[in-house]
Amino acid sequence: MTTTFDRLVLEPRRTEEPRATPVRSTETQAAESPSLVLMVLLASAGIVVYAVFLLNPANRGDWLPYAMVIAAETVLVVHALLAMWTVLSAGHDPRGFAFHHAQDRLYDLGDIVRDRAEDRPEDWEMFLDGRPVTVDVLITTYGEDLETIRRTVSAAVAMQGRHRTWVLDDGRSDEVRDLAAELGARYVRRLSSNGAKAGNINHALSLTRGELFAVLDADFVPRPTFLHETVPFFADKDVAFVQTPQTYGNLHTVISKGAAYMQAVFYRFIQPGRNRFNAAFCVGTNVVFRRAAVDSVGGIYSDSKSEDVWTSLMLHEKGWRTVFIADTLAVGDTPETIEAYSKQQLRWATGGFEIMLTHNPLSRRHPLTLDQRLQYTVTATHYLTGIAPLLLLLVPPLQIYFDLTPMNLTITPLTWVLYYAGFYVMQIFLAFYTLGSFRWQVLLLASVSFPIYTRALVNALLRRDQAWHVTGAKGEYRSPFAFITTQVLFFELLAITTAVGIWKDVSNGYPSLAVAWNATNTLILGGFVVTAWREGRAARRALRQQAAAEAEPTGEREPVALTTGGAA
Repeated sequence: MTTTFDRLVLEPRRTEEPRATPVRSTETQAAESPSLVLMVLLASAGIVVYAVFLLNPANRGDWLPYAMVIAAETVLVVHALLAMWTVLSAGHDPRGFAFHHAQDRLYDLGDIVRDRAEDRPEDWEMFLDGRPVTVDVLITTYGEDLETIRRTVSAAVAMQGRHRTWVLDDGRSDEVRDLAAELGARYVRRLSSNGAKAGNINHALSLTRGELFAVLDADFVPRPTFLHETVPFFADKDVAFVQTPQTYGNLHTVISKGAAYMQAVFYRFIQPGRNRFNAAFCVGTNVVFRRAAVDSVGGIYSDSKSEDVWTSLMLHEKGWRTVFIADTLAVGDTPETIEAYSKQQLRWATGGFEIMLTHNPLSRRHPLTLDQRLQYTVTATHYLTGIAPLLLLLVPPLQIYFDLTPMNLTITPLTWVLYYAGFYVMQIFLAFYTLGSFRWQVLLLASVSFPIYTRALVNALLRRDQAWHVTGAKGEYRSPFAFITTQVLFFELLAITTAVGIWKDVSNGYPSLAVAWNATNTLILGGFVVTAWREGRAARRALRQQAAAEAEPTGEREPVALTTGGAA
């Protein structure tokens, strides 16, 4: 009978599991693909040509809409060019000789055989440089449902390689405490919630002693080989953490698909490209830290809700090296509702803007390399690309109502479309190539999220504290329209403007580009409004079904007075 031990250690070359020789992953193959390189170069050329077209004084129209277009497109063009540069660097494989040498010697085969632990990989002691390495696995929880926590804790306890699993419960739930005991994990509950997730981890670090510690969100289920694929990197003494991607398994709604696919290119190509510049940053979960590195910067950064990026920045300023591997080693949940997506993006964007406004990476006061300065500047200003659509949405109405045009009227619509396509259509083709198909959900969310990012910028400017919200938390139902008031108002404005524009075009006897542009924006915002309506309808139906089930547990309806607390 073939055991787990046989499959993972004795016969590594016959399976899909980790092997002792360098293996080029699918993501690395794609990153080194000549077709991808060609597409990136063509897209970069399209970006440059479009930028030259916009900046040509002969093409300038009225100052107000032109300034709005230039402001928005400058942000988009600069970020697109820097993204292309990073993608072209994504072929670098961080697994060198030291990694493979360490992975080959990660376990003492004699001890495993002597202890008859072949089928208990969670008991296999791990070694680095011939000495045992201690690992703590920290699972942070804050209100997630019990079954979600059960899946993650069960998988974490069973991971290959000896380790201690800790459940860090900021929700202070006795049910979670009992679940941890049932599954063989240790349980930690602190008296306050200061510092949110970062404070939770730092409190646990005061109680644990592992040389390495992994961090998992409660909704990310690790694969058995999570430690097997990450711990060997720490054979290099300068490695501070090893980050793995966030991969999602709950792609059931428009929001969850859009939120997941928005990050797909980042994890497949941008983060691997940052390895080349020693600028890959932590994303808060699915990561393994060296305790000594975190101690050197005073613990996980706790003065921001984007503790992951801030901690990465502090570590890089201290001279530590970071590693990102593109292999999926844990699968979790992405926001499924407009409420969850809005709160997640607001928190992330606020943290990014905080770096931009309070810790300018380009400042020479911070000991970073030039490459790191550029990469962290991209990170800190990334969410400006989400505000840019706001300016572009307002340009067509200016032309329809006030005859203010962004570009010279002597330019034919075909000329404009050709230059425009050189930038935007090539971006779509590139996304199509990397994701395997065109994900319209990404276009939808990218176009309608500007109120979230605008609010985040205001929060950062005014130093408003952003409350912590958990992606997988369950709570009282709130209508999705409570979170998209601005989008609904813009949809109404654009719908009316489209009607006015069509009436003017009919009167003039010829179609205008502004009306076509405005109508497209109206359809996109309308699609989002329809998505919210469908989400709300589904949620209300689920609540009615739940209420009916609770009211009739034995098939007979209970008196209303008993269920409401009134007198019988």
